[in-house]
Amino acid sequence: MSNRQSPKILITGATGNIGKELTKLLSEKGISFRAMVRSPEQAEELASLPGSELVEGDFNNHDSLRNALQGVEKAFLLTNSSELAERQQCSFVEVGSQSGLKHIVKLSQWAADADSPVRFLRYHAVVENLIKKSGIAYTFLRPNLFMQGLLGFRQTIVEKGKFFGAVGDSKISLIDIRDIAAVAAQTLTTPGHEGKIYNLTGPESLTHTEVAHKLSIATGRPIQFIDITPMMLHDTLLQAGFPGWQAEGLVEDYAHYKAGEASEIKSGLREIIGREPIAFDKFANDYAALFSA
Repeated sequence: MSNRQSPKILITGATGNIGKELTKLLSEKGISFRAMVRSPEQAEELASLPGSELVEGDFNNHDSLRNALQGVEKAFLLTNSSELAERQQCSFVEVGSQSGLKHIVKLSQWAADADSPVRFLRYHAVVENLIKKSGIAYTFLRPNLFMQGLLGFRQTIVEKGKFFGAVGDSKISLIDIRDIAAVAAQTLTTPGHEGKIYNLTGPESLTHTEVAHKLSIATGRPIQFIDITPMMLHDTLLQAGFPGWQAEGLVEDYAHYKAGEASEIKSGLREIIGREPIAFDKFANDYAALFSA
């Protein structure tokens, strides 16, 4: 007989990279959850997890949000970082406030600020401020650059042994998304995280050249980082299939990194989950096959 209760936790972004890790962790802990997905038929892997309950939902449809939030006490808020993200997340907060939602754990971003020149950091700050005004208890997770973001350059790394960026030799304290998921699971399932903002980083600060060197060692093949101009990065991202708004945002993001504004190492992750963050060497070894021809 299962001791699982009806889900009181809603996970949005459940089929994305962080969402997959988070739902897996909750399932392993024996914690029931509801996952909001656009198409339950295309989320069979998620549906097979013990303790999972799928609900069809659309951030652009208030009725579907109300349905997804019915009976829910806590929610993990994550959307795609698109030009709709601010409006979609604000809609979720508004419906959550009307639905009696008690606690939102929001995936934000390192250095979120309403006055930032980086559009991603501005929209995260707008949503954070709305959540604060809503009266819903909050926990904001502000991770630095994802190690798994390198998978966006996977094709050029595999085919040419190169990846590109407009970042110079600035250091960044990259973080593994598996650590972000671990923090999200902890803050959703244990008390004492309400009203907290957690800045999350990896254990070391690395240049992109150092990242390339570590990838070379892990894959056993030479991988090179090529520093390019912001305009070249913009064109490269468009050619890789990124939408224009997102490509422009990533160029702004890289300017923020190049200015040295993402090099600091924080201990928040260790304090929350009681272990050291995953080092880039481990990430490189775990993902080596994906970066190999």
